[in-house]
Amino acid sequence: MERLVNRLFDLRLFRSFKVKTTPRWIVLLLDMLIVIACYIATVVAGIYSMHMVIPPQTILLNGFLVLAVYFVVTYVSKSYTCVIRLSVIEDLYRIFMAIVFSTLLLFGFNVVKMALTGKPFLKYWDILIIGALAFSIMMIERLCIKYLYMRMNSATEGRKRVLVLGTSFSSVFLANALKGEIGGKYLPVGLLSIKGGQDNPEINGFKVYKFDPATMAEMFEKNNIDALIFDSKSNNLMSSGFADYFIKNDIALLAMNQVAEFEQDKDTDKGISTFVKEVQIEDLLGRDPIVLNNPMVSEQIKGSCVLITGACGSIGSEIVRQVVNYGASKVVLYDQAETPMHDISLEMKSNPRAHIELFMGDVRNRDRLEEAFKKFRPRYVFHAAAYKHVPMMEINPTEAILANVMGTRNVADLSLKYDVYKFVMISTDKAVNPTNVMGCTKRLAEIYCQSLYYDAQRMGKKTKFITTRFGNVLGSNGSVIPLFRKQIAAGGPVTVTHKEIIRYFMTIPEACSLVLEAGCMGNGGEIYIFDMGEPVKIYDLARRMISLAGLKPDVDIKIVEVGLRPGEKLYEELLNDKEKTTATVNKKIMVAKVRTYNYKDVCVNIDKIIALAAQGDVHGMIYAMKEFVPEYKSQHSQYESIDKEIEGLESSPLQTETVNPGQPTAE
Repeated sequence: MERLVNRLFDLRLFRSFKVKTTPRWIVLLLDMLIVIACYIATVVAGIYSMHMVIPPQTILLNGFLVLAVYFVVTYVSKSYTCVIRLSVIEDLYRIFMAIVFSTLLLFGFNVVKMALTGKPFLKYWDILIIGALAFSIMMIERLCIKYLYMRMNSATEGRKRVLVLGTSFSSVFLANALKGEIGGKYLPVGLLSIKGGQDNPEINGFKVYKFDPATMAEMFEKNNIDALIFDSKSNNLMSSGFADYFIKNDIALLAMNQVAEFEQDKDTDKGISTFVKEVQIEDLLGRDPIVLNNPMVSEQIKGSCVLITGACGSIGSEIVRQVVNYGASKVVLYDQAETPMHDISLEMKSNPRAHIELFMGDVRNRDRLEEAFKKFRPRYVFHAAAYKHVPMMEINPTEAILANVMGTRNVADLSLKYDVYKFVMISTDKAVNPTNVMGCTKRLAEIYCQSLYYDAQRMGKKTKFITTRFGNVLGSNGSVIPLFRKQIAAGGPVTVTHKEIIRYFMTIPEACSLVLEAGCMGNGGEIYIFDMGEPVKIYDLARRMISLAGLKPDVDIKIVEVGLRPGEKLYEELLNDKEKTTATVNKKIMVAKVRTYNYKDVCVNIDKIIALAAQGDVHGMIYAMKEFVPEYKSQHSQYESIDKEIEGLESSPLQTETVNPGQPTAE
């Protein structure tokens, strides 16, 4: 009989017939027919066994009551839904609960009728029999639907053969869900166990393969397996380096979202394959997941007007998103970039919590900037506007000063003038022992904001000035990962500046979340630094990205070393050698103890530097920057000659000891 059924469902007619899903109204109808059938069977059996005569109208009325109770309970409990996607155990539970509640309700009606008339409409035993019969037949019904579904949708043509990582319940669930998906892209052929065990046992019909790094590539090739798929529970394992076993063997990796998201969407045709994505390098850099729900931030931001400069950049736009979701009463987007401003305004239209104001302007234009402050009177200011690309600023140094230093001074001064509660500046690790113009401009901006705070505090002002420092963010505009992707897509070569160069990486949401938290916890004058995790060697990053694309490094895609760019250094730092840190309540946020400066001295030096920049005197400007920030030593830059010039003056025997009016004074 089983062979006959299998042959029947192997016929081309059935194999080519694909059911999208079982319509729920059909399942509900079948359930109600089963209830009626069970009721009729019970009544008929009672009539024959007891030789009773029951009026037809009584049978109809009682049957209507039974049907109504079962219909209402079934509809409310939704026990007729998801009979294909869910496991048999889940179906069993849903049906059992629906039957129990229906039976209890019918018992209740019996009690009421007994109290009113002295007679039950059905015997209690009959109610139990109806429930037991309905439960049994409904389970058979669902098993048949599942079987038919699996048989009619088991075509494997065009589906990628995959192994599912792990042998846990969630792994088996994932394998079953992918196998039974209508029109699915992936066909699980087994489970990959990383805990050893017996050779090739089976779990729920899936062959189990043991993890062995030495034979991994051979095993995948021998069994024609295209990829390894894993769910979110294995993210930490994969990002800790386990993924490298597969990357080195050119085995494709696929990642799946939470198991709770697998279920068929009730209102769409999304399948499970929709939630499967190719693993990106960002997924493997060892960053912990970020929870973007901070009560402290929510308490402070909710109901506040927030102004964000550089609101359309990588960091600024993410701050906009998070501030909006924290319930800010108004978010003022200040940026000079027209098209990105338009794009983010369209994005915000889909968020009902977004109350945004678009304000086109340049932070270098103080008058235009003041219009925004005067009009909106923000309580919080997040200053993300800046030029950030090191090589570009190395050849356009005056623009770096005007945007990063003068622009920051404008925003900070107006924040003080208009009684902003907190001003938060976004800085960079390149401000520590800067080796390039961009890094030094950010250090100058840090110095100005911190000295302004201490001076304002002496004058009784309440504005708190806070600085946050972090390294590279994954996927930001112009960063290395998008560049590598473009180069790989173009067939290479992938260019790295130096084989030994390392960088710290952080996701954009994580960086912005920490910026908001640091800004809200700050009391003024702090420079916060973030735990950036372990540094990543850019050369290794390039190799992993090529392998993740299914290609072989130096075979399919060449990696070319092009030399350090102007102002670039091999190792980024988050702290000056003389600086120390103190902990905060968040282990990822620390406060840097840095040298403080006298505000008047800072103003004298910054005014001088800005004036030289406005005049286009690059040599004089760089010279003044290096005098004021002596740790600024150029590397791989045309400005190294100025370092030698300054060193020559310092070592000259004719040099007398004088006090330089521009020399910073420690407080």
